[in-house]
Amino acid sequence: MIRLLHFADLHLGVENYGRLDPETGLSTRLNDFLRAFDFVIDYALDEKIDLVVFAGDAFKNRDPSPTHQREFAKRIQRLSEAGMPTFLLVGNHDLPNAAKRAHAVEIFGTLNIPHITVADRPDYLRIPTRNGEVQIVALPWVTRSHILARDEYRGLSSQEIDQLIEQVLFSTMQTLLDKVTDDAPAVMVAHGTVPGAVFGMERSVLLGNDLLLEPSILKDPRFAYVALGHIHKHQSLHEQPPVVYSGSIERIDFGEAREEKGFVVAEIGDGPTRWEFIKTPTRPMRQITLDVREAPDPMQQIHDGLSRMDVSDAVVKLIIRATPDNVAHVNNRDIRALLKEAAHIASIVRDVERPQRLRLGNAQEIAESGPRALLDAYFESRLIPRERRELLLSHADRIFAEAEETD
Repeated sequence: MIRLLHFADLHLGVENYGRLDPETGLSTRLNDFLRAFDFVIDYALDEKIDLVVFAGDAFKNRDPSPTHQREFAKRIQRLSEAGMPTFLLVGNHDLPNAAKRAHAVEIFGTLNIPHITVADRPDYLRIPTRNGEVQIVALPWVTRSHILARDEYRGLSSQEIDQLIEQVLFSTMQTLLDKVTDDAPAVMVAHGTVPGAVFGMERSVLLGNDLLLEPSILKDPRFAYVALGHIHKHQSLHEQPPVVYSGSIERIDFGEAREEKGFVVAEIGDGPTRWEFIKTPTRPMRQITLDVREAPDPMQQIHDGLSRMDVSDAVVKLIIRATPDNVAHVNNRDIRALLKEAAHIASIVRDVERPQRLRLGNAQEIAESGPRALLDAYFESRLIPRERRELLLSHADRIFAEAEETD
């Protein structure tokens, strides 16, 4: 029996909703991600995992800072020094945006770090563990430019290109699958999108266009387990063999506030594969909406509402629904004092109810007066002060003038 730990989508470098930690000199959000990463490494070492599999996206972007690279390398080094076989797949966030440039985790393969294997192209590998070999079919993020590099592919229509890509990707997966033998358990490790998978809210941080992985090959019984990366929402797409997105190990933004984060531990060998999802320690995210439109004392109602909320050590986004008459009584300084136990206040949003009569009045009549009048009416409907409106309109006048010159 071989115990495999599967995690993905680390995204070191996501530092929104954080501040500088004076003790470490790092962003508090970077510390959150590193805390979850340390939990994964500690679990692997404490539980004597046989093989660690990372399914791509080590960093937020393709050019990580030296600090982010250092923090990632320190933790991978712990696995190497413990003699723990570790497999690193390249994801879309790890790839450079120009041909022949090094990718974000290439250094581990270049230096031939003991017990660390890096896959940056489709490949078939055999990795020894203390409980026997594991066959790995590796499918890192595949770019359209890589597939369409040949001259004969130029000039094709978008439909022809999509069909060609599907054929090339299917053929590549099938060729790798045909190398699998029955003398050791086989694992597919892929970074991409499987039709039918449910995205979370991570679309805003994705780089590149998705290429769809062929489900029939992923579900091939020759695989004991399929480890997927790219989609941040943990989910299982097939029972046997298990086809699993481990999901990300920390929350990226409020779209993932309710998602559980963690990694997967699978037991592969004779018989059906068993696996379990292990939660990582994550920073809570609380989006709170308070309606004070009917409140005679808005701040008292805000105080009462927040006193019932647990915001300790959380990233908080507060939405205050108010009216034009009472919004002036909403005091951000006092609100921040009420939220002093929060780790970070992402935003305090004043959602002001606009009376119908203030929206745009006679829109047709205003529109006939020209775009400047329509824009001014919009600013007025949003209760933007006259001084601010004049400044915005002065910038708009230059844009209108440039547009007329172009025409």
